[in-house]
Amino acid sequence: MGTELRRRLIETFRWTDPGPESDLLVSDVSGWWRDPAVLGALGPALAQPYRAARPTVVIAPEVTGYLLGPLVAGALGVGFVPAHKHSGDRRIAEPTTWAWTGIDSRGRRLALGVRDRHLGPGDRVLVVDDWVASGAQLRALYEVVAARGGTVLGASAIVADCPPETARELRLVSLLTADDLGDQPSPA
Repeated sequence: MGTELRRRLIETFRWTDPGPESDLLVSDVSGWWRDPAVLGALGPALAQPYRAARPTVVIAPEVTGYLLGPLVAGALGVGFVPAHKHSGDRRIAEPTTWAWTGIDSRGRRLALGVRDRHLGPGDRVLVVDDWVASGAQLRALYEVVAARGGTVLGASAIVADCPPETARELRLVSLLTADDLGDQPSPA
């Protein structure tokens, strides 16, 4: 990754105060999507570490993954498969393989699923996400890929906010670590 992309990612990121009901600030990555230089560089930068492994498809979880996944897939010249989060108000009306996450960084469990017709034996999968804290969503997606007979090559993320041993286990390559973004300041 170029030093210019790294600088711009850090400059366009900020911590925001969600209001009096929270004692923590939350990450605001919206500046990344607004900056055309960042947006144009993200796909190639996230694809580069896995280009030689020749993925056949990129998978990314909703919501932010629906933006990043196609950018990376386009840079690799492969297709994109969205990973849906199960919610009671929206169902997928076709065969879908689901896996539950372990407890994530927010203390919740999620079900992530991929339509069966989009993933199968022989697929070589790169998983992409913007921010990896616990690795729970990556693990669930790795489980879905295995259940469908595919092979996970690893994962690419903008920010790794997980312990180094988790990143090694998940074969996670990131453009930044949470430390690069500075300590999360206390809300005012």
